[in-house]
Amino acid sequence: MTPIPDPHSDLSIELNADEAALLDELPQLQGVGQSRRDFMVASAVGGLGLFASNLLAKEAALAGMPLAADAAVATIKAQNVVQVALTINGSPQTLELDSRVVLLDALRERLGLTGSKKGCDQGQCGACTVIVNGERRLACLTLVASLEGGEVTTIEGLADGDRLHPMQAAFIKHDGFQCGYCTPGQICSAVGMLEEARRGDVSHVTGDVARPVHRLTDDEIRERMSGNICRCGAYPGIVAAVQEVHSGRQTAQTWQFATQAQLAAVRKEDDHAAV
Repeated sequence: MTPIPDPHSDLSIELNADEAALLDELPQLQGVGQSRRDFMVASAVGGLGLFASNLLAKEAALAGMPLAADAAVATIKAQNVVQVALTINGSPQTLELDSRVVLLDALRERLGLTGSKKGCDQGQCGACTVIVNGERRLACLTLVASLEGGEVTTIEGLADGDRLHPMQAAFIKHDGFQCGYCTPGQICSAVGMLEEARRGDVSHVTGDVARPVHRLTDDEIRERMSGNICRCGAYPGIVAAVQEVHSGRQTAQTWQFATQAQLAAVRKEDDHAAV
């Protein structure tokens, strides 16, 4: 690298081999290093000056606008406000909100019921599934304005105090989840699906649609739950949990929490291996 003195500084600007060769061939361009530096500095200063002038102009324009007396606490007002009375998890609720608000956003943002998850927000993954008037419903596609007088049950409303819903207990027993993000929708969907089966609703894999459905096969459960996606792939545990609740046949739990003695033994092995 060939350094070129910088008259404005004690430092030097270094040129690469191609630039140095060009200077050797064209002596009249000996000031190119400093010219490039001046050009870059001038460009940067000019850009900042333009940005600053635009910002000052905008601030001046805003300063000239009249402000409301309560501008410091003003909030964005909803449009097309509707009042909807409904029951959520057994508790009567009256909501005043924009007519375009969907149930999922109302549950999470207005009521703090964050169990229902926003996955795709397009009705494709089932993570937001809740139970509306006894039927499964995708909360991300359901307008609150359409639920006047309705009853909504979310994952928070399935348990009876500290006693879990049988489907919740079965999911834990059969390890029907991993990350747990889709689990609220899976459980609500499973509860609603079993109610549909009890009513005699058929599915795509029902063998004889003329006969009532009394016993669901694993294929029936898979088909009826196909709208709920588990990105972790915990489907075998989900099917086993739903089957146990549906059939009433208790099966042995296939996993258990490690005891303190087992954890201590593992730590001891890890410490020994580290040495």
